[in-house]
Amino acid sequence: MSKIVHSFSKKSVEFNAEGITLRGWLYLPNNVDSSFPGIIMAHGYGSLKEMYVDNFAEIFAVNGFAVLLYDHRNFGDSDGYPRQEINPYEQVLDYQHAITFMSSLEEVDSSRIGIWGSSYSGGHVLMVGAMDKRVRCIVSQVPTISGSQSSARRVVPNDVPALLDSFYEDRKVRMQGGEPTRRKIVPEFEGDEGIYMDKDSVDWYLSGGALSPNWKNEVTIRSIELSRSYNPGNFISLISPTPLLLLVAGDDTVTPTDLAVTAFEDAKEPKKLLVIDGHHFTPYTEKFDAYSSEAIEWFKKHLNTIEENLNTNKQTS
Repeated sequence: MSKIVHSFSKKSVEFNAEGITLRGWLYLPNNVDSSFPGIIMAHGYGSLKEMYVDNFAEIFAVNGFAVLLYDHRNFGDSDGYPRQEINPYEQVLDYQHAITFMSSLEEVDSSRIGIWGSSYSGGHVLMVGAMDKRVRCIVSQVPTISGSQSSARRVVPNDVPALLDSFYEDRKVRMQGGEPTRRKIVPEFEGDEGIYMDKDSVDWYLSGGALSPNWKNEVTIRSIELSRSYNPGNFISLISPTPLLLLVAGDDTVTPTDLAVTAFEDAKEPKKLLVIDGHHFTPYTEKFDAYSSEAIEWFKKHLNTIEENLNTNKQTS
């Protein structure tokens, strides 16, 4: 089991994702171990690595894990075009590129790599865990479960035809060589429009964005189109025997609480569900200690030795 340490080093790294350079930070604990268990992390929908997610990376490193935290393609320090475009399927594949990169590092034990995701990337890690058995354990925090069901709740039926028309018009413009249409993530002034209009979302994105010089309050409209059919919860039954920890906010309207709780029923052992009071953004702020400590406990339990992992899985099953 990982030793508790009190400091870490942090350096900028980059890696190749089949022609796209992804950039981020590698955190390494400062102790005598020569090879650490690893955790791979990325940010959520339209945000960046500096927007509170780095706090999780730091506390994981303090607890003895090597941590790779990077910006998704098309965002922040990473390359990729169109800028500000969120293709969830490409982001899922990029987690796998990150696994390959981290496995190549001499400071990391490639047999002990876990993945962490939150919100949109919380959905990504469900798919990655189902597809890639190099992953030894998963922490999925306030995850996207069903873009189809979430969008049906977010967009009233009378507004759907106009929204679909905007997708199709954007495709026409792109085919003719024009720039992608973009939409604000949250409104910035009274009377402004955004994808998320509730106060919790507005406060979080604007306060988090102030922490990052690279953040832009926009995504392409195709990002919205792709999100409406992105249903990573469909993969949750395929994750086993990889251990899964699902951390859910009790009053989450962005990635609805009931969708996550229902999806968990389809997951097979070993698994754990914890519902914590608060809304979608409290894991990053006032409930940070609760969410991070649960993740640390899970990673310590399952990123020990392979022999201990196998015994734990057998006992849990």
